[in-house]
Amino acid sequence: MASPERLTTTVSTKGQVILPKTIREQRHWDAGTRLVVEDTADGVLLKAAPIFAPTRGADVFASLPPIGAPKTLAEMDAAIAAETKRRHGRNRY
Repeated sequence: MASPERLTTTVSTKGQVILPKTIREQRHWDAGTRLVVEDTADGVLLKAAPIFAPTRGADVFASLPPIGAPKTLAEMDAAIAAETKRRHGRNRY
């Protein structure tokens, strides 16, 4: 089995590296894509940075104070029914 072609690049005087086009296209890394750089025992690892910081449910659950008295199940059911009628009246569903 033939070994795959090794792609190479050069570090510029500004410390910049151009990633080969085939790699950018495979990874869907367009201009402006943020990458995480990790130093590993085998070399440098590049990964696309997450769009949002990771969160836990406990970090955000009940983070806003309640406004007014809690609604009953009957009130919630009535509001859903009213909205359904309103949308059907506008031919939305």
